[in-house]
Amino acid sequence: MTGITIVILTGILALSCAARFIRLIILRQLLLLSISYWAYAHWAGIPFLLLLIASSLVNYFWGSVLRRRPTTALLWVGIGLNVFLLGFFKYVPAMIAEWPEAASAGFLGDIILPLGISFWTFQGISYLCDLYREEELDPSLLEFCLYMAFWPTVASGPVARLPKMLPQFRQTSTAVGDDFSVGAVRIVQGIFMKFVLAHLLNVGLSPGGGVSAGFDDVAPARSGLDVWALAIGYGFQIFFDFAGYTNIVVGAARLIGIQLPENFNRPYLSTTPSIFWTRWHMSLSFWIRDYVFMPLVTLRRNVWWPYAGLIISMVIFGFWHGAKLTFAAWGLYHGILLVGHRVGQRLKRRIPIDLPHPLGVFMSWAGTFLLVSLGYIFFRANDLGQVSRMLRAVISPRSYAFTHATLPQDYYLLLSLMAGGYFAYVGLVDLLGLWTTRYRENLRRSEQPMFPQGLSRFPSLNGAILWIDGLLAARKWWLLTPVLVLLLMVTSLSFLNQNSNIAPFIYTLF
Repeated sequence: MTGITIVILTGILALSCAARFIRLIILRQLLLLSISYWAYAHWAGIPFLLLLIASSLVNYFWGSVLRRRPTTALLWVGIGLNVFLLGFFKYVPAMIAEWPEAASAGFLGDIILPLGISFWTFQGISYLCDLYREEELDPSLLEFCLYMAFWPTVASGPVARLPKMLPQFRQTSTAVGDDFSVGAVRIVQGIFMKFVLAHLLNVGLSPGGGVSAGFDDVAPARSGLDVWALAIGYGFQIFFDFAGYTNIVVGAARLIGIQLPENFNRPYLSTTPSIFWTRWHMSLSFWIRDYVFMPLVTLRRNVWWPYAGLIISMVIFGFWHGAKLTFAAWGLYHGILLVGHRVGQRLKRRIPIDLPHPLGVFMSWAGTFLLVSLGYIFFRANDLGQVSRMLRAVISPRSYAFTHATLPQDYYLLLSLMAGGYFAYVGLVDLLGLWTTRYRENLRRSEQPMFPQGLSRFPSLNGAILWIDGLLAARKWWLLTPVLVLLLMVTSLSFLNQNSNIAPFIYTLF
């Protein structure tokens, strides 16, 4: 990220924060829309801005027609217009890549994917579907254009929905202090996740020692340990990258007074595949559930049809990422996992298996984590041939010999620190939350000691603990100053690596 980019983003954020203090709603909306259009034009270019405006106008006016006559035929026409636009820009180039001679036929060979088209197209479709379901939505043209182009979400989501966004566009949040505190914390967390953690996993500690080199260097025959390490490493890389991006945009929107939908909720603690998909890329997975899976399920009443609906929905989910067989295979893989989980639940009710609760939870978590991680091979591999080679290594017992490992040792060290640090951090947060829930009121009232040794009977210790608890609970944005300085120092050190070029946000590629 260049200095000019940082200055531009800071200016965009400052102007947007200033807009929240404008009392006249229409002026505030107009300023936010102007900022959003200017930002998108800067990032994507004027032609793609005009395309975004055209999509907004078509969806708004077709929504007006659908509001008056909510028929299935009109809904499908609106969905078809959006899918055609998305398919033309996203899938035609992939088809041309398969048949290079088609590029000589004309301008089709010069098609470029517009920034964020996958996200704002889905927002347009959800608006039409909500109108078809006769939800009470009456946005003005200005409000709808702001919904489609809102600069924190226009590039890579989260996928917002108008029923949640419209009331916020029409009122001003009065919790300025809370908004700034929460927003600043989320932005700092996001910067650290994206520009330190994800970056280090991508490039590694030494040249050729990161996830990208591990997948792109197809010359060595990877061992089973190598494949698992790359799959788990890429899982954490994409999580730190995309969750970091989400934290940044959610924090930026919070500074403006807007609360965006969340995208991640500790997904790697999921104990079943179904739970995982309620915690990973939540705004999109819930979109697929509400606008693809649920309508599919209602088409037939066969017992097996919901399972088919799951697989179809997940294949569409995978195909949404791009016109590659690896993405479709990834979606099919997760569809099979979801079906297998549901079938397993039905068998469990018939054949109960009694395991000690902690052991059962651990085994369920470990199985889910490993299966989800294995799926990243489909997502990240360059082609199905590479997928096949890596999966053969996974199922071959002889490939697990340490002498067959080809990845640098410092990659294994880095992955261990990243994964161990993540789970340790989540555990610490849970322990602090448990402490707060159980002991804060007791400590304030001094009705019973917190510690068996009776240390909490000393008033000075009680006061110190209460002061620290109050300081952390306040989440003052200015407390982040030393953290931000330390973060910048760590980031600068990570860039000393000769392969330290910053990779783009992964989901801007989709």
